[in-house]
Amino acid sequence: MKILIFDATPIVREVFTNRLTSHTLVFHDEPVSDAALQADADAEMVSLFVSSRLTKEQMDILPNLKMVTARSAGFDNVDCAHAKERGIVVSRVPRYGQHTVAEFAMGLMLMLSRKLYESSRRVREDASFSQEGLEGFDLFGKTLGVLGTGNIGRAVVGLGQGFGMEVLMYDVFPAKDLESAHARYVSIDELLSQSDIISVHVPYLPENHHFINAERIAKMRRGTYLINTARGELVDTVAMLEALKSGQLAGAGLDVLEEERSLKAGADTTLSAEASQHVAANKELMQMPNVVITPHVAFDSREASKDIQEISAGNIVAFLKGKPTNVV
Repeated sequence: MKILIFDATPIVREVFTNRLTSHTLVFHDEPVSDAALQADADAEMVSLFVSSRLTKEQMDILPNLKMVTARSAGFDNVDCAHAKERGIVVSRVPRYGQHTVAEFAMGLMLMLSRKLYESSRRVREDASFSQEGLEGFDLFGKTLGVLGTGNIGRAVVGLGQGFGMEVLMYDVFPAKDLESAHARYVSIDELLSQSDIISVHVPYLPENHHFINAERIAKMRRGTYLINTARGELVDTVAMLEALKSGQLAGAGLDVLEEERSLKAGADTTLSAEASQHVAANKELMQMPNVVITPHVAFDSREASKDIQEISAGNIVAFLKGKPTNVV
């Protein structure tokens, strides 16, 4: 079979080449593009990362397409409805790097609580060892709100307790085994109003679009910190920006942004008015001293990356054997 593999990092090339020896592999360093699809329109499989989208129109460039494998837990970047109509199997990587992402979320908390970015920047760029304005606060004894207690959220709960934090949890499917003397499930309103730091780990689904919106931000205690390592679309960017300006939010640690693909691509006159507003708000967030933004790398450890590629290649092998795994 001919397999088009986009966003192909060295580890992607290594694992796929080793696991799929009898197939024609076409690697692209870049995200999915119409031109790349048209150049190999006879391809039967597509593998892509979250930096790529695969639309209905792009799928239809490939009349022989039988399978799409998303090298990620999320799959909102693939038009799954159209894939279903055409009988195209879509697979994903449901579990990987839960500790990787959880550790990164805690790292964002520490960057904000101890002003690590500004402390390092001051020495590196200004050659200044002034401590003025660098007083932080302890995580110990603070209340951490964890929204979503799947694999990653579960790991964050454990790390939060390790830092001596009281943990409040919310999930539509509570895992009661997570509860302890210092971690308990509460209503979302109680979590919002009682947490010092809130970390978002719910999946992105249409019903979760802007899960954190102006109404929910208003229910937070003034001076809350917000952490998002899940999906940018879970948070209303404009509402978050206004809350940061007003002081309702004291700071934010963001590894994901709304319209981050547009930011990476540069100027795009085809954006809707709403999307353009999000891009403008993101650019303003990037300049705020109480906001830490990283380029969607919370997943990116050696261990997690290897797991992602191995599971993704395994999904293809299973499909070829007639026993698809991790199907959306």
